[in-house]
Amino acid sequence: MRTDQSSTAVGRISSDYAATSMSASALALHDVSCTFVSKDAPGQRYTAVRDVSLTVADGEVVSVVGPTGCGKSTLLNLAAGLLEPSTGRVESFGQPLTGINTRAGYMFQSESLMPWRTALRNVMAGLEFRGMADAEARAHDWLQRVGLSGFGDRYPHQLSGGMRKRTSLAQTLALDPDIILMDEPFSALDVQTRQLMENEVLELWAAKRKAVLFITHDLDEAIAMSDRVVVMSAGPAARILDEFVIDLARPRDVAEVRTDARFIELHRAIWAVLRDEVLKGYAQQLQARAA
Repeated sequence: MRTDQSSTAVGRISSDYAATSMSASALALHDVSCTFVSKDAPGQRYTAVRDVSLTVADGEVVSVVGPTGCGKSTLLNLAAGLLEPSTGRVESFGQPLTGINTRAGYMFQSESLMPWRTALRNVMAGLEFRGMADAEARAHDWLQRVGLSGFGDRYPHQLSGGMRKRTSLAQTLALDPDIILMDEPFSALDVQTRQLMENEVLELWAAKRKAVLFITHDLDEAIAMSDRVVVMSAGPAARILDEFVIDLARPRDVAEVRTDARFIELHRAIWAVLRDEVLKGYAQQLQARAA
């Protein structure tokens, strides 16, 4: 892997790295566009993303950042098979994706636990659905891995926000997916709990080296977690503006890595691309509220 170190393209993705990523993709979006038609007014259409090509290599963590409304979650839903592209195609491990991506696990931003099930039973749910005879043993093991071995009998309302997120993480990883899709999973947590969860994800990822597509508004989080950061333009018809290789050494501590000189350099370079798009997105929100 080669990283461009010039002052005008600090950390930008090299053509060599792009070619490698394309040849070993766990996930590949090829020139995808996604247009939504209004149910009430069929003549009204909204294009969330246009002509987006994005790959995630097996074992790679890729974060997507951009302003609100830039189609980040749309890309994640395309990767999960929850949406079909209007144009273009989606592939998973070289095969066209039709329907739900059964090789992917999805960790949502919103609460995904069933309130009538205990933490243990929540983690067991997907395993039971797949008919695994050792569902309870696996669920116990994953609760232990995320530091909740003594809380399996608790219901979601009896758990803190961080504990619920850990349970959701165990619920996703217990299925041993080849691709992990994460939609701002820690955005509602306080700073300290968030950093603990980020480090836990990095430790668990290091043990299995799964492909991860991570959606976040937090540029610090994106850099600390990722091998690559993809920057989206403001919507509608959002597109990829740039990609940056994150060449910080692993393993990483998300709090400590923020003081690294290379982290600061990367942050400055990515923010230079992202800043104007964030301002555009904010202006669009103000316009929408005024209307």
